[in-house]
Amino acid sequence: MQNSSHSNPKSKLPRRQFLAAAAATGAMAASGPSRVRAADKSGSRLPILGTGAYTYEATHNWGTLPEHIHWGDTHGVVFDQNGLIYFTHQSAAKDPMDAIAAFDKDGKFIRSFGKEFHGGGHGLAIRKEGKEEFLYLCDIKNHKVAKVSLDGHIVWSLGVPREAGVYDHGAAYVPTNIAFAPDGGFYVGDGYGSSFIHQYDKDAKWVRTWGGEGSEAGKLRCPHGLWWDDRPGRTPSLVVADRANSRLQYFTPDGKHISFTPGLPHPCYFSIRGDVLLVPDLHSRVSLLDRDNRPIVHLGYDEAWTQRVQREGLRGKPQSWEPGRFVHPHHAAFDADGNIFVVEWLPIGRITRLRHVA
Repeated sequence: MQNSSHSNPKSKLPRRQFLAAAAATGAMAASGPSRVRAADKSGSRLPILGTGAYTYEATHNWGTLPEHIHWGDTHGVVFDQNGLIYFTHQSAAKDPMDAIAAFDKDGKFIRSFGKEFHGGGHGLAIRKEGKEEFLYLCDIKNHKVAKVSLDGHIVWSLGVPREAGVYDHGAAYVPTNIAFAPDGGFYVGDGYGSSFIHQYDKDAKWVRTWGGEGSEAGKLRCPHGLWWDDRPGRTPSLVVADRANSRLQYFTPDGKHISFTPGLPHPCYFSIRGDVLLVPDLHSRVSLLDRDNRPIVHLGYDEAWTQRVQREGLRGKPQSWEPGRFVHPHHAAFDADGNIFVVEWLPIGRITRLRHVA
């Protein structure tokens, strides 16, 4: 695959413009409970986030990077069955850099690979197929989705889904994330391109396409992340982070609209543990929702902090980042022990481990 340099994703509401929409969603962003107990003045104590059974100890800048990798915007995180943690990032360096790095649970670097995805490494998913696990990566620079072994071997890559008949040119397709279907197939969200969802079967053959830009039922604006929501007590369905519409949108397996969950300012992705839905939000918070998608807690968040992030442009000002606060959460996931790893869209990258302490 062709190596490439970093470029900003194109969409109807790209991330560099989302700050302008913040005022319109401020009231929604303020809903739900929030708790943060920051470190003391010496900085020797780790900040505590959350409340009750959903209380976490935050370690920012988790993990020890080797000399050959310098984080760019950190974007995805997944865990393999042996406990290794894989992250994607988009380096702005001129020379190609591995876009995927793996660490053990203690933050020790294990290996890296993926120079082919330099500047484009975005959404990351993992699935066991037979006896082997594979990574599914969205490459926003090269407009592709790739299936990759855990040691970096590319099994296949998929470019623009021409079968869909909705693209005049390849640049209009910028896939951001993948969700796995229970039948062995998968779904791809064209979040930074034309706001379509593409469905593939277990053999990576195109099945159907739906969505497209809009705000009405079935339409999307930046379907950034997606997940098969099969929590107990719910009808299994596909949930999409309809980011620029400030909502979640649910679909049947074949793409028929079911419902909306409004009131999420800029949702990015999902993870599920039990009946809890984890939603990282680019508006400076990580939300936990109950089975009915009611807020349990918004971690690392308050309205004043979010407004400051927007007003002062703190994305590029790490000296102003506060312990126990998020700037731009982009992806988050539960590990096997109920801890949460949060990766943020920041020029120097940032990984935060939220250790479950309740």
